[in-house]
Amino acid sequence: MLVQLSTLRPKSAHVIVLGNEKGGVGKSTIAMHVAIALLNHGQRVATVDLDLRQKSLTHYIENRRTWAKHCRIELPIPSHFCIPRGCTQDLDDNEAIEFTGFVDALTAIEETHEFIVIDTAGSDSHLTRLAHSMANTLITPLNDSFVDFDVLASIDPASYAVTTESHYASMVREARQQRRLADGMQMDWLVIRNRLSSLDARTNERMAQGLAELGTRLRFRSAEGLAERFMYREFFPRGLTAIDEVNERTHGALPNACHAAARDELRNLISELNLSLDERSQRRAAAQAEWAARKQAPLELHEVIAEA
Repeated sequence: MLVQLSTLRPKSAHVIVLGNEKGGVGKSTIAMHVAIALLNHGQRVATVDLDLRQKSLTHYIENRRTWAKHCRIELPIPSHFCIPRGCTQDLDDNEAIEFTGFVDALTAIEETHEFIVIDTAGSDSHLTRLAHSMANTLITPLNDSFVDFDVLASIDPASYAVTTESHYASMVREARQQRRLADGMQMDWLVIRNRLSSLDARTNERMAQGLAELGTRLRFRSAEGLAERFMYREFFPRGLTAIDEVNERTHGALPNACHAAARDELRNLISELNLSLDERSQRRAAAQAEWAARKQAPLELHEVIAEA
């Protein structure tokens, strides 16, 4: 694995991995939002879908392409790769097919993009483990409940103190060791708590204390993610995100307080990631945004006279 990792590890791109051995925690939603936010900052972004069965991120991006074409608008879309699933009768052959597909995707994007966002399946697999060992930044979303906390550790039912680490936490620890031995780099692990609005104050406090204790032991940071908002479910069929410009043409609605709050949540999350953005790309994105705004603005009378 160390030979494979040192060979596969992208030399220039920053790898962001969404990981959790539990489904339904928002990995694909956050992967899409992070990718589009980075594109809006002028970064060159590629996405890789390793959820070979569900393919939620792939469907999200396909929906975005379809909706942009339907509305005749331009929406930033990352370079996307969906790894083909091995479907032979032999497990080793299947893993070889999937591994080759992953290698081909990384080879195509590693030198031409600043960021690679990888969405993993909600289960343990050879590709999930490999992706974790390649991560510069690992994002683990949790629904804010002790059911999801169990992915990281078990707790004492009387004191709510952390007792033992979970299989997933052990896997991340092993992936970190492999990465450090391969190239000396240290993974930044961020655990984010989603859907905070559903909790009472006592449970919220116990969750925060448990994550703080476990974060010290496992060396991860914790932060708030995306709140429970119906709009996130509405985004998926059209491939839209909270960072996209809200108007009747794109969203079919005018911006409201919920959209503004969701955008603030995403900005806070991007800030928590502590990513190093390419300044030249940011200047280029700002110039393009200014040009687009000027193009859509009505001409002033003095501009018409001057052109005449």
